[in-house]
Amino acid sequence: MQEAVSTPPRPPGDGRSSRWTEHRRARREEFVAAGVEAVRLAGPEFAVEDVARSAGVSKTVIYRYFADKEELVDAVLEQVATAVLLPRLLGELAIERADDLERLRSVIGAFVQFVEDEPALYGFAYAHAGRSGRPDAVAGTELAVAEALAGLMRDRLAAVGRPTEGAATWAYGVVGMVQLAAHWWSGARTVPAAALVDQLTALAWGGLSTLLPYGSPR
Repeated sequence: MQEAVSTPPRPPGDGRSSRWTEHRRARREEFVAAGVEAVRLAGPEFAVEDVARSAGVSKTVIYRYFADKEELVDAVLEQVATAVLLPRLLGELAIERADDLERLRSVIGAFVQFVEDEPALYGFAYAHAGRSGRPDAVAGTELAVAEALAGLMRDRLAAVGRPTEGAATWAYGVVGMVQLAAHWWSGARTVPAAALVDQLTALAWGGLSTLLPYGSPR
């Protein structure tokens, strides 16, 4: 009778695949951070060579982790949106303020301050907004802020027994107004930043006060 031949069990994985995956992820993060710095130094039309120089590697190394410059641009855009701009704006909305007017002023001021502090990153983000067939990090950021602002206002309106239907209209209107006005101002600079914030806050508050009177409970 022929003796059955057993198949030896496979040795457990040595972890090389997972270590390589983690290494690749970490290296991509390094190069994306270098891309952000390259935008700050070289401007919105940075070259892959600028990223390589910032990272201290050759351009060939960059292309081992990104298929082409477009993929690198997408990754840098996402980093600017999610790690630089969005935390500023949502962070302001999360802070308790004396009243709704101050909360509104703070988030508008945070966006204008971003334009002031990071002109190259701002120019880069908006130069690539709405590219055909590519992720739009700017639109995603605006959507997140508008939804957060609308949610806060729905809660405030509901708390004082007011209809909540106008909250989203107001929030999206404010985000669009601030974005377009700040974009115009970034080139025109007809008034100081503080005056721009005051003007935009007054315009936004004028709309909100029709929904939520200033004298309502806070």
